[in-house]
Amino acid sequence: MKNYKVQKKPFVVPTTDGKLIEEHFGKATDGNDAISIAHMIAPPKWKEPFQTPEFDEFTYIIRGKKQFIIDGEEVILKAGESIKINKNVRVQYSNPFDEECEYLAICMPAFSIEKVNREEK
Repeated sequence: MKNYKVQKKPFVVPTTDGKLIEEHFGKATDGNDAISIAHMIAPPKWKEPFQTPEFDEFTYIIRGKKQFIIDGEEVILKAGESIKINKNVRVQYSNPFDEECEYLAICMPAFSIEKVNREEK
């Protein structure tokens, strides 16, 4: 048994909003509850409802810009910038801009739909 795992086929999460989510490691790919790592592309004008996740989320912007509303404060990140949002904090993720936003998201513990606590739209 090897002491590493190369991920060549990430799990593509089905979405209805045009966002690409490729989970490389986490609950959906290898059953890991401790951490999830996902590559994402948010289309222009995309947004999610507000949520209060039960996990810390780290985001690194590869290209484009992404908007966060964190406890009512608007934060905009551009390529090369990153952020950590603590668990149990109300946040909304969006891309209100005219270009795609490509980024990496890391959640600790791993992302799960049961622990994201999304508000109704």
